[in-house]
Amino acid sequence: MHNQLIKVLIVFGTRPEAIKMAPLIHAFMRQKNNYELKVCVTAQHREMLDQVLDFFQITPDYDLNLMQPGQDLYQLSARVLTDLKPVLVEFKPDYVFVHGDTTTSAMAALAAFYNGAKVCHIEAGLRTYNKYSPFPEEMNRQLTSRLTDLHFAPTSAAKTNLVSEGVKESDIIVTGNTVIDALLWAKEKLIGFENQEIKLLKQLIKSDKKLIVITGHRRENFGDGFLAICDAIVKLSSRTDVQFIYPVHLNPNVQDPVYERLEDLANVDLIQPLGYPAFVWLMIQSYFILTDSGGIQEEAPSLRKPVLVMRDTTERPEAVEHGTVKLVGTDEQKIIKEATALLEDRNYYLEMSRNHNAYGNGNACDGILNFLNSKSV
Repeated sequence: MHNQLIKVLIVFGTRPEAIKMAPLIHAFMRQKNNYELKVCVTAQHREMLDQVLDFFQITPDYDLNLMQPGQDLYQLSARVLTDLKPVLVEFKPDYVFVHGDTTTSAMAALAAFYNGAKVCHIEAGLRTYNKYSPFPEEMNRQLTSRLTDLHFAPTSAAKTNLVSEGVKESDIIVTGNTVIDALLWAKEKLIGFENQEIKLLKQLIKSDKKLIVITGHRRENFGDGFLAICDAIVKLSSRTDVQFIYPVHLNPNVQDPVYERLEDLANVDLIQPLGYPAFVWLMIQSYFILTDSGGIQEEAPSLRKPVLVMRDTTERPEAVEHGTVKLVGTDEQKIIKEATALLEDRNYYLEMSRNHNAYGNGNACDGILNFLNSKSV
């Protein structure tokens, strides 16, 4: 038992970060005898973030509410850095936890370093080693690693990356990914759960068709990439045995080409972005998923859903190696070929959907707290 509570500040700003930090927040709350926890959101994603906080029953102690219309990376970076200062000065945390690869993560790590707090990085060590893919996430990750004191790597490959960059092994632990903790919690909560979004999805889904769920938002796919993705979907949607449901990201670079090319297609339903519970519910109903998202590459294998990743690189190679994920880039022909194979070759489908998740079994948060306890004694 510690004489005084260890102060922990958890900082995040986007919906994916909120999902992946939520089970960790609950884990800290169960250890109130050891830790004083405060949660700070930058609200880099406002509405999408609030839905997740509500579902996971989390009330932030500090809400910086930074997002402004048309805000660019320069403005966002500067505001995270400057607006976090009063929080750090007031609370004086011993540890600041950041997650993954967002601008919030990199700037919060820098602010914590300036304040003399130890930086703890959840989902540490992911790499493509191509600084423009994904942009700006790859460099956010690498910058955060340079500032981090304790590295919580989701896989042994992520740990290997960190060791090769000169991080001491004693400062790294492989925990699995907290997204699996969150997913299993959500899956349990979804039994008997129905909100307005899920009700609407139930009306939308055609039970006699194979459901393909699409998501897309990566900056590097803006322009020609999204046009090629749309062209592939146009051709695939001419099949009578499929239905596409596409929650379209709010960014105009996504909305414009997607609505222009896909809006009038009979087998394609374009809908508003979904809250986390509804999206997990939709993934469970899907036959397979077409995405450029990182988190879905980790979640879908736990739901036994194959994933075609519309990117040329991934910082999650374990899923590719385990065969649950396949990279198709924004190559129209490749997307069509792989989607057709999943729809028509049952053995290929079963092979990809076998339940082997490289990202853990839902015990990541326990591993994180045990490691922190050992370092804090």
